Amino acid sequence: MWKLALILFIVIGPTLAGLGALVPLSVYGVGDFNALLLVGGAAAGAALAAPVSYWVATRIGAMMDASSART
Repeated sequence: MWKLALILFIVIGPTLAGLGALVPLSVYGVGDFNALLLVGGAAAGAALAAPVSYWVATRIGAMMDASSART
């Protein structure tokens, strides 16, 4: 399950980090934002991506187990 979670993290990590970096840009505007908020938002998004990746991997694993039980 961890191998699948790591593969999913390659996609989910940058996506959530980009969303986290987008929040300060949306709130304060492009010309008037604090760079520390930008980095903090990106780091928070990347940190949130680890449990999300594992959760998605467990859901995919459960679907694969359920489909193999039917056949």
